[in-house]
Amino acid sequence: MPDATTESRLARLESRLEIQELAVLYGFYVDERDLDGLRELFCEDGSMSSEDGTYAARGVESVIATYERRFESLGASNHFTHGHVVRLDPDDPDRAVGLVAAHAEVHSFGTPMQVALRYKDVYRRTGGRWRFLDRCLSFMYYLPMADLATTFGRRDTVRMTDDRSPADWPEALFSSQGNSFLRTYDRHDR
Repeated sequence: MPDATTESRLARLESRLEIQELAVLYGFYVDERDLDGLRELFCEDGSMSSEDGTYAARGVESVIATYERRFESLGASNHFTHGHVVRLDPDDPDRAVGLVAAHAEVHSFGTPMQVALRYKDVYRRTGGRWRFLDRCLSFMYYLPMADLATTFGRRDTVRMTDDRSPADWPEALFSSQGNSFLRTYDRHDR
């Protein structure tokens, strides 16, 4: 950005930091079952979905109802955000996309579980704040802690119930589209 002003560059950095904090707050609010806090993180017309189609909530009240149902079977949880790529839209200063790497320790259906998560996000600045416009969740594994060592790397590693489901990633191994989605995040902002 050779001709960007210091002020515009600072505004972009502030936006990135606010968006990254949004993802971290999300984990805290889930862990603390703070539905009011979660509500504030999503746009009114925001959505929460999952790669496997288990979640498909549209509108903030539907998103919150999804969390309420999920909390019924979820005991204690501890979410960790490891890395977060944020790409601001060069044509719309109030829109951005993000890719978040995360893990969670959860107590689900009476069993301690370890979860590898990714979120593909779309953000919108509304009311002066960045919020989730769309949050799409995917799993590499969702396994009882006792099973992690013997099943890591297999395809059937998502076990949110007694049934096993296929992992959503690594997409290079498991998706017909491969890892082409990464092209959305590997460019530098203009």
